[in-house]
Amino acid sequence: MVELHFNQQRVAAARDCSLFDCAESLGIKVPTSCRKQGKCKECLVEIVEGMELLSPPAPQEAHLKGNFRLSCSCRIVAEDGLVRCHTMRRGEMRIERHALELPVSHKTLTLEPAVTREGSRILLDGEEIERADGPIHGLAMDLGTTTVVLRLLNLETGEVVADSSFENPQRFGGSDVMARIHYDTQDNTKLLQRTLAGYLSHAIEEFPVEPHSIYEMVVAGNSTMRDLFFRLNVYPIGQSPYRSITELEMAEGGRRTTSLAENARRLLLPIHPKARVYGLPIISGHVGADAAACMLAMDMGNEERLVAIMDIGTNTELIVGNKHRILAASCPAGPAFEGGRVSCGMPGLPGAIERVNVREDGSTDIQIIGDGPAEGICGSGLVDLLSELLRTGQMNALGRFENGEERIVISSQGENEIYLAESDVNELAQAKGANVAGLRVVFNEYGIGFDDLDVFYLAGGFGRHLSVESSKRIGLIPDIHDSKIRQVGNAAIEGACIALLSRAKRAELERFVKSVVHCRLETDPNFFDYFVEGCQFKPLHSREPAETKP
Repeated sequence: MVELHFNQQRVAAARDCSLFDCAESLGIKVPTSCRKQGKCKECLVEIVEGMELLSPPAPQEAHLKGNFRLSCSCRIVAEDGLVRCHTMRRGEMRIERHALELPVSHKTLTLEPAVTREGSRILLDGEEIERADGPIHGLAMDLGTTTVVLRLLNLETGEVVADSSFENPQRFGGSDVMARIHYDTQDNTKLLQRTLAGYLSHAIEEFPVEPHSIYEMVVAGNSTMRDLFFRLNVYPIGQSPYRSITELEMAEGGRRTTSLAENARRLLLPIHPKARVYGLPIISGHVGADAAACMLAMDMGNEERLVAIMDIGTNTELIVGNKHRILAASCPAGPAFEGGRVSCGMPGLPGAIERVNVREDGSTDIQIIGDGPAEGICGSGLVDLLSELLRTGQMNALGRFENGEERIVISSQGENEIYLAESDVNELAQAKGANVAGLRVVFNEYGIGFDDLDVFYLAGGFGRHLSVESSKRIGLIPDIHDSKIRQVGNAAIEGACIALLSRAKRAELERFVKSVVHCRLETDPNFFDYFVEGCQFKPLHSREPAETKP
């Protein structure tokens, strides 16, 4: 019998048993809409270990690369051995669903949703779309490259009814936006959108309300994720000058906004068939609707102070300014700080090392998400680890281990050894370098130093769980006073909720995004120098402010 570790649960699996059947025997729910026929492409699993013990890919798995398989088509073919795998996990990730310390909140808004009621008549922008007596709901979504967050609201009270989160199942198409663009262009069947729609449908159907009582949905996401979801051609975003097709059409006079509106039925969602799905406007290029949502949550349109918003992720967004002048940029950091391309890296799931401290005797003290053994290390743990290796002299500023070894062991429990290799440090250095280059370019363009800021917002789940001290030591964020730093959590989902509940705020954002100036990092003559500097692990200090540009 093969020992199968599936989502941290264990079972003895017999030869010819499918991974889907094994999951069912463990009580693990694997998404499916086709009853194990391989047609819906939803029952994705990622094989962590033991691929050689499994059947070769079936024809219905031809779209998958790397370690991804369809659990209904993948069978055990060995008599013994170890297989470790997991689904695109739902409801278990440490995804930041909430936002904290924001200047505004959907809870304090004057409610003015697009969906209203007159007796039993349900109106969308004043037009009747249904007659019903029950509650009316809306859905906000933060659609990230790596993670997806949903929030269900009562549109008459503003109350949050439920929320949900899961790994973005489109990861089989690549870990970053450029890989997804390439996959979608080559595939030409909208498989990425259909797979995501299947996962969204399951999540929506598990909410404690009738799906047809959801009459509007607001979507925040980077330009690629948003356009993929709306079934648009994303090829232009992957080619210089890296613009969404909505930007190109707007430049040609074909549209007045980069926002999107589509019928829920066309997007394969189980909400009311006449519900509108509204995609928040993008700013420019890879600075997408998630950045716009953050601006709405931070009340940038009314902000007098000088603030910066940084949402560190696979595609880091950076916004600097106030209501008088705003610059924005996208930093192609890649997935390293979310666990991607790192030997023992993993998302913020149970089993992930999230905190690391090196004691005086050189031993390592770790904190693990959940109660089980360590399975890997997530982004906040990686930042802590790099900081501690630097602090204790085990790693130099160039990311080289001083003991001459090629890797450092963090945790060793039985056969499961968690370690950091020098090659991993390289990946993390390049991700950090892209973020530092973005900071340097945007602040220089604005004509200010880091110390001139009044507030530095760290947005997103990764930013929420970072150690500020560790982040400053390795130069991931500017070395400014702690009192200026706010770890606000998921500002994008909060911005989507604000847009869902207030037509006035939605219109304000539509106007405001047009005033944002997009900094294209690759066109700055100093970009490469900033990138090289940013690859070093040292504090990121202010420089003398450059002369303010007109």
